[in-house]
Amino acid sequence: MAEEIARTASASSTVLRPVSNASRVAALQRIHDFLEAGKQEILAANKVDLETAEKANVAAPLVKRLDLSKGDKFDAMLQGILDVASLPDPIGKVTYANRLDDGLDLYRVTCPIGVLLVIFESRPEVIANITALAIKSANAVILKGGKESFHSFGAISRLVREALAGTEIPPGAVQLIESRQEVSELLKQDKYIDLVVPRGSNELVRSIKDNTKIPVLGHADGLCSVYIHGDADLDMARRIVVDAKTNYVAGCNAAESLLVQRSALQSHLPTVAKSLIDAGVTLKVTPEIAEALKECGAEGTWNATIMAAEEKDFDTEFLSLTMAVAAVGGVEDAIKHINTHSSKHTDSIVTASKETADRFMNGVDSSGVYWNASTRFADGFRYGFGTEVGISTSKIHARGPVGLEGLTCYQYQLRGNGQVASDYVGAGGQKQFKHGKIDI
Repeated sequence: MAEEIARTASASSTVLRPVSNASRVAALQRIHDFLEAGKQEILAANKVDLETAEKANVAAPLVKRLDLSKGDKFDAMLQGILDVASLPDPIGKVTYANRLDDGLDLYRVTCPIGVLLVIFESRPEVIANITALAIKSANAVILKGGKESFHSFGAISRLVREALAGTEIPPGAVQLIESRQEVSELLKQDKYIDLVVPRGSNELVRSIKDNTKIPVLGHADGLCSVYIHGDADLDMARRIVVDAKTNYVAGCNAAESLLVQRSALQSHLPTVAKSLIDAGVTLKVTPEIAEALKECGAEGTWNATIMAAEEKDFDTEFLSLTMAVAAVGGVEDAIKHINTHSSKHTDSIVTASKETADRFMNGVDSSGVYWNASTRFADGFRYGFGTEVGISTSKIHARGPVGLEGLTCYQYQLRGNGQVASDYVGAGGQKQFKHGKIDI
């Protein structure tokens, strides 16, 4: 069964490649309209999933990720489809051109990756996000939702199938599966599947990476940090840290660690710490931070929300209102600490100095490095990608929030006029290559 699904996706990707951008956009508009019309049906299914999750004592971060009715999440999901549809066509772009000889021109042209296998846990909006990105980038996709989102997944997937039935997108280009056993078998289908994208917990990502030969795009942890340099504007630092930690604690771009320059322990730490605690955050602090808070009179007032940190806390993705706090000597120490403990996701510095910021941003080995901005900006929608297929912390192919560009690769197209290699130097002939740049 799994091999058949993968083979169907592969065959469909071949049909999908030449489908025009206009037809792909029309399909996305139709999906948007079907999901918008089915909003109440989807939210009713989502409510069943939420109730089931709560009864099963599912971890709080997963429940938060599951809830489609919270805030503007549903409307944002729909808008994400339109945003992707409105983006420039990522396929067929010439990124390099070179005239090897008269009448022999080489072009590097963007093309789809082929077949994507996307496995996610509780976030049901991923179906719409990934479907939009896959269709726009002319990739076939196989989607597997987690048991937590079973009813939501079913409602959304049915509407997606109905919408696509009236388009030029081949039927096998978007397939939705529910069996966990099929996932295990699909991970073996490296002949047909080109890229696996896990969306979920670090356990899920690690399990997939350990059980497939197919390239995997993803990150196991979101260990993000904010570093406050001594010259930082105090109110700016306070707002950035509180937002990075509390705006959405279950997000992989939420800050889990706070680093403060020693020269700022008296001037900045008390205000920032109080703002975090007022927002409900528990601080896990090193002895140096604890002593600094004690000296400013904070220990007795906030003792219930200040705990001693262990070394492992700086390697922990809390996904909750908990933050590890340490002091560092300066930007070099901050860089060293982050590169030692970070998962290479997103890290931020708050400083008034461009020179210090540049040193931090050039020294920190993460997919996102920010100056005077919250780590919560690490998101495909906020980057203008429409939405994202996931966030990659690897250094090959795509890094950071992965949008349409990350779902394309390229091929070399050589346009000649009967030339043969044996006429040229290096293959037995005498002709020299001209290698002249072609303007694109």
